[in-house]
Amino acid sequence: MIRLTEIKLPLDHNEDAIGQAIINKLNISPEQLHSYNVFKRGYDARKKTAILLIYTLDIEVDNEAELLASFEKDQHVKVSPDTNYKFVAHANSSIKERPVVIGFGPCGLFAGLVLAQMGFNPIILERGKEVRERTKDTFGFWRKRTLNTESNVQFGEGGAGTFSDGKLYSQVKDPKHYGRKVITEFVEAGAPDEILYVSKPHIGTFKLVTMIEKMRARIIELGGEIRFSTRVDDIHLDNGQVTGLTLSNGEKLETRHVVLAVGHSARDTFKMIHDKGIYVEAKPFSVGFRIEHKQSMIDECRFGDNAGNPILGSADYKLVHHCDNGRTVYSFCMCPGGTVVAATSEEGRVVTNGMSQYSRSERNANSAIVVGINPEKDFPGHPLAGIDLQRKLEEQAYELGGKNYDAPAQLIGDFLKGKSSANLGDVQPSYTPGIKLTDLSKVLPAFAIEALREAIPAFNKQIRGFSTNDGLLTGVETRTSSPISIKRDKSFQSINTKGLYPAGEGAGYAGGILSAGIDGIKAAEAVALSMLEKHN
Repeated sequence: MIRLTEIKLPLDHNEDAIGQAIINKLNISPEQLHSYNVFKRGYDARKKTAILLIYTLDIEVDNEAELLASFEKDQHVKVSPDTNYKFVAHANSSIKERPVVIGFGPCGLFAGLVLAQMGFNPIILERGKEVRERTKDTFGFWRKRTLNTESNVQFGEGGAGTFSDGKLYSQVKDPKHYGRKVITEFVEAGAPDEILYVSKPHIGTFKLVTMIEKMRARIIELGGEIRFSTRVDDIHLDNGQVTGLTLSNGEKLETRHVVLAVGHSARDTFKMIHDKGIYVEAKPFSVGFRIEHKQSMIDECRFGDNAGNPILGSADYKLVHHCDNGRTVYSFCMCPGGTVVAATSEEGRVVTNGMSQYSRSERNANSAIVVGINPEKDFPGHPLAGIDLQRKLEEQAYELGGKNYDAPAQLIGDFLKGKSSANLGDVQPSYTPGIKLTDLSKVLPAFAIEALREAIPAFNKQIRGFSTNDGLLTGVETRTSSPISIKRDKSFQSINTKGLYPAGEGAGYAGGILSAGIDGIKAAEAVALSMLEKHN
């Protein structure tokens, strides 16, 4: 097949326009074009009055080799790459050891699935509950302020990505098309077909719940085993080699291959592995607030009169500002038509995050607006010092919110003026359990407040109304990424602990559902190859 890229058509083009564009591009007759498939569809909204759809197409034509030769110098006409996933190994019946995957978020899910598909019968351990029970616990916290520290936004089947926008795009390099494997598996589990081709695919929380259940059933059908409410409390080592695990129920598992896919909030696990001498180092992350505006304002700013077009959907944004004090402020995890959610996993702390359903139909847009921080400057000394800083900020937010899991909040205009808020404006808060209007400058370090006060008006130049007085800031956002990195070598094993495969967000190797799933596949492949090599 031939792949055509950068095929641009008007937003309101008719059904025949794609075929005609192919014919015009290749200068062929209609009879020569047998079929085409939309591999990707994006849009260019820089001119709001003339928004363009941009297609990547895979086509079947007569005389393919001759056509390719005639377009040899055209970078937009190439052979379609093979994006089908190819397994690197298959277990044989004489292998008795079972690999263990710790964590059942996106990384652990795909590590377990691929190991099961290759016949290695993995055991997957998840400290939280299965997804429907976990959803009850999470909504119980939002509605009744009753926190289950082992079953919440951070912990449980599906990981933190379950209560998010369900974004499935990433900027990681993916020459082997692992991302296609992730998205294809999601579609087979019930995700909308459009995630295969839209440029910024997303799923939303409710659809993710049913998909994860189907993928769990598939793993079990293939010989895998999944244990919920099972935390790993110890890793057994012998001369730098993993030999087994101790579980929270006291059971001991023997294994020499462990994928550590615990996510960015497993702070007790991070402490345990550091205490065991497994190499850990601090890494940069970001802190800030959630910002809410009316979604209609964002739509109008981005799309003009085309706001509301079903192909475009709810508008998003991506913003970056480099501040005079040397800090960088940027938007993160933008959730069109979504809600701000309570995301703590520890008592006496307040953490925010963002979530959307597939429809993205809620009245507000929200995004994290965060400031980058780094170990050398902001939390030097100990590899786990970033965790201490996160906890300090979350405790301050809990205190400022009234010590009942309400989140501290402030109108954007008041924040910029440096005065406490007393009344809400036009933007109604979406955060539950609730908010308390206050002065958010008391939550973050002075350098972060200074940077945010400079960046928000700067963002207004890109999105008119971004610094509107009535918009709302809610604090505090601290779980943007893992505060540590568990270093690994080319074999995907810890640099000082054989048999331990740190992977995903918690280990510092991913940032979102898609990249975490990709990293899980890579870890599974490394484990499979190692097990076969040792067996042989």
